[in-house]
Amino acid sequence: MGRKQPDGTAHALIFPLLQDKSCIQLWGRWGRTYLTVSIEPLPPVVVGDAVTLKCNFKTDGKMREIVWYRVTDGGTIKQKIFTFDAMFSTNFSHMENYRKREDLVYQSTVRLPEVRISDNGPYECHVGIYDRATREKVVLASGNIFLNVMAPPTSISVLAADTPAPFSRYQAQNFTLVCVVSGGKPAPLVYFKRDGEPIEATPLPEPPAGTGSWAPRNLLHRDLDDTKVPKSLAAEGEVGGGRPLATADPPRGLAAERGPVTETIPETVVSREFPRWVHVAEPIYYFRHTHAPVSDGTVEARATLTWTLNPQIDNEALFSCEVKHPALSMPMQSEVTLVAPKGPKITMTPTRARVGDTVRILVQGFQNEVFPEPLFTWTRVGSRLLDGSAEHDGKELVLERVPAELNGSMYRCTAQNPLGSTDTHTRLIVFENPNIPRGTEDSNGSLTGHRSFRLVLALTLTVILELT
Repeated sequence: MGRKQPDGTAHALIFPLLQDKSCIQLWGRWGRTYLTVSIEPLPPVVVGDAVTLKCNFKTDGKMREIVWYRVTDGGTIKQKIFTFDAMFSTNFSHMENYRKREDLVYQSTVRLPEVRISDNGPYECHVGIYDRATREKVVLASGNIFLNVMAPPTSISVLAADTPAPFSRYQAQNFTLVCVVSGGKPAPLVYFKRDGEPIEATPLPEPPAGTGSWAPRNLLHRDLDDTKVPKSLAAEGEVGGGRPLATADPPRGLAAERGPVTETIPETVVSREFPRWVHVAEPIYYFRHTHAPVSDGTVEARATLTWTLNPQIDNEALFSCEVKHPALSMPMQSEVTLVAPKGPKITMTPTRARVGDTVRILVQGFQNEVFPEPLFTWTRVGSRLLDGSAEHDGKELVLERVPAELNGSMYRCTAQNPLGSTDTHTRLIVFENPNIPRGTEDSNGSLTGHRSFRLVLALTLTVILELT
């Protein structure tokens, strides 16, 4: 079909022969014209790399413009990032804050010098040519590409889950290591090693919805020998079906049963306790791996390793968490060594305490690196603490306005983690204070003697005057 033009000529109506956006053929006034657009796929790139987006097109028409779009919100929003105007041979950027982050290599090729995670996503290249028939109408064809931006993990750490349970000489307990990996995209592969050897672990299901920190329970399914029972019960023959517990030997390769050990440190006495039970089998490890998206487009991965702790073989064992990621040339790792506390270093300030001073007794560290962080408990041997409490938790014990009656008192600090326990005793020596007359303080550090007598006398005189 055709139609009359003002000059009396006729031409064929323009209609697309192909509906594919990347390839359009048209019949025009001067015959057939075509426009094809294709973009080669890109492999994944790493944050900071330079990326070239190349739009390949073929046409026998006259170029009008080339526009690059970034597609967001599932394809509902297309944001211009770069335009080449063939009519005026100019190009300009549409990036945020008019800050040019890309370079035009050729009319249809855009280069991003340093990609960011925010650049991840689909892109489209639209090419427009003038229609040969009208020379005003613009015919468009487009191609698309997905830019996959990867980011290597930025941090990795290993810690103990929650607060470690106190050490128990007679009962096994579960222990969980947590490996936290942040800053990666996509989610990394996380695994644990013990003494350099990969750990074969049983996978655990995802934690129930709505729960916080979660660790498997009832993992103590293996038999433990009877040496885990307190000796007071063993002596009465109430456990083990009447078998003498002294005949129970630990398995070969495991440390023998050990009791308390005492060592002398200047101004302190230290005693250490060790477990009285052993496993009869190798530990069984349980593994769980989760990851959660972060607002910047990366993920935080968490891996947990849970097993029944055996201080006799796990003490001084080296555990490491390793991460494999396509953006890393070699694995990342973080490691910890499980160690029981040994040789606490205690300081007392002031070193020469006087009546009325505030004394601080502090655990500054140990003779070794301790993991996990110990629990600290302070007690006064044979009596209560100065504030009347039976014990105090924390690395520091503060005694305010110490009275003379505390001279020679012994204080015990118990430091323990699931691998062992250490008791440290230190004695407080209180010297007389020349600024406070002797006998003018009670056990609470309050002034007594003639000052209180004068106060009572003044009150008595006041009452007499009011009565008269």
